[in-house]
Amino acid sequence: MNPDLVTLHVWRVPRRAVPGALARMAAHPARLRRLPGVRFAKLLGTGTGTGFGPGDADLTRWAALVVWDSPADAAGFDASPVARSWARIADAAARLELRPLTSRGEWSGREPFGTPAGGRVTGPVLALTRARLRARRAATFWRAIPPVAAELHAAPGLLARFGVGEAPLGWQGTVSVWRDPTDLVAFAYRSPEHRAAITRTPTEGWYAEELFARFAVGDVVGDRTVLGWVAADGDPDSARGNA
Repeated sequence: MNPDLVTLHVWRVPRRAVPGALARMAAHPARLRRLPGVRFAKLLGTGTGTGFGPGDADLTRWAALVVWDSPADAAGFDASPVARSWARIADAAARLELRPLTSRGEWSGREPFGTPAGGRVTGPVLALTRARLRARRAATFWRAIPPVAAELHAAPGLLARFGVGEAPLGWQGTVSVWRDPTDLVAFAYRSPEHRAAITRTPTEGWYAEELFARFAVGDVVGDRTVLGWVAADGDPDSARGNA
């Protein structure tokens, strides 16, 4: 059965709390997976989104991606020991509620988002890419990324973007939020640098495992600046969520 709800939780911590965040990254993955109603979950480090490479790490921002059995189970996350522990060290946080639209590939040998059938979407969408790099191909992959990252930064309709990863090296991913599906498709298939990277992927053999998924964004709760959100129409207050 395909999941109806996926949540992405993002925390911003002060620099003095970075050691505590690293300790939680070591201790919490198993605890997160054992929470009631959790089908699949990953704790993730993040990057600034400027380069999506090993030098892009942002040690003041951390994330959890969770696939739920039901919205009722997801509603209990903030009261869980894992969420309360992160809240104690965070000075800002945001939560995105997501509905899977498409998903291709695997993550840790699983298809965490099932085989969603898509559907018409008129509002914001989130794209998630995740890959485990082949060690011998990592250097060529990182050399190919900067032009794509630069092109992404200026893409019309982009609301937020940052890198994600389960480890500093070899486990790469991106999160990007778009104003609507049209903007996402325009970047994915019409931007020259991204199209070139897609073309090179099968011949370069960069990935030992890969996953590409898209989601409808149902709600964004909290401080959107944690996500690097771009204010709409020049209004700085629009970067704030429903805190």
